Amino acid sequence: MMPMRPLISTLPKAHLHLHFTGSMRHSTLLELAERDGIRLPAALVEEWPPQLTAADEKGWFRFQRLYDTARSVLRTEDDVRRLVREAAEDDVADGSIWTEIQVDPSGYAATFGGVTAFTDLVLDAVRDASQSTGLGMSVVIAANRTRHPLDARTLARLAAQYAGRGVHGFGLSNDERRGDTASFGPAFAIAERAGLHLVPHGGELRGPDHVRQCLTHLHPHRLGHGVRSAEDPRLLDELARQDVALEVCPASNIALGVYQTFEEVPVRELMAAGLDVALGADDPLLFGTRLAGQYALLRAAQDFTDAELADLARRSLRAAHAPDDVKAAGMRDIDAWLSSAAGPSHDRMKP
Repeated sequence: MMPMRPLISTLPKAHLHLHFTGSMRHSTLLELAERDGIRLPAALVEEWPPQLTAADEKGWFRFQRLYDTARSVLRTEDDVRRLVREAAEDDVADGSIWTEIQVDPSGYAATFGGVTAFTDLVLDAVRDASQSTGLGMSVVIAANRTRHPLDARTLARLAAQYAGRGVHGFGLSNDERRGDTASFGPAFAIAERAGLHLVPHGGELRGPDHVRQCLTHLHPHRLGHGVRSAEDPRLLDELARQDVALEVCPASNIALGVYQTFEEVPVRELMAAGLDVALGADDPLLFGTRLAGQYALLRAAQDFTDAELADLARRSLRAAHAPDDVKAAGMRDIDAWLSSAAGPSHDRMKP
């Protein structure tokens, strides 16, 4: 008989790359859409999870259109609270002890009374969800690189107002190939002066040269994705020297066409370079796989050992903006997980 392996869902870990609407349960999307008579495209109903690619502008446009459709079902304060609570419940079930959820308030302002009112609502929902589930949670406010850099400055000032009051980070998301990265530098300077964690996307749809632009102009503590850094050993050395962690999302890398197979996602190469790598689910609503599923993919496709999975979990905690006591307790529990092999394994990729 093969020795039993501990469940990935019981491995303590941090979840550092999770987008707000993208965290929604598929069943919740269907229920809210039916409530308000919103007709969803087939890709979000009978063909879910959708077949996606971002190899060209048309592919990204389709991805963004599906995301915007999903966002449109959030109509009430209770909808927002439900989304956050369910995201927390799902992460707890997947073994997360600390989750950082990323949101662009400007995308919800028209429905919820402006960016400040919506931010207040999200932070209150996060506090409630954290209290009810026991999950440590914090918020990253993210600008949209397809909008004007002045909008990013407005959001950076908003994030600065909430620094230490539920918001710990400032990011930059959407299609990495759009916009001029240097032009967002002033917004990140505002966030940096406020002591916020800087976590822009970079190094997924564009390669090492763009990662260097991010380092030069945005001064990141972490990079959302960053997998394409593996194409340049000198860049890996620079990331390690600057102690920049990477939020790697294997399922979305494949869905968006960055790599063709899970075997190609260079997690071991990034770890070998001395980088802290934190696996994330990105947008489970669109990619169909939540946090534990990212670890399960590496176990199945790349034969990651339990020791390697535990190492990834430790790195996720090191890269997190969690309190020291949460990190210390998590590290102890990871050691306990690794030493255990009790109970049958029922790992599977969760929708």
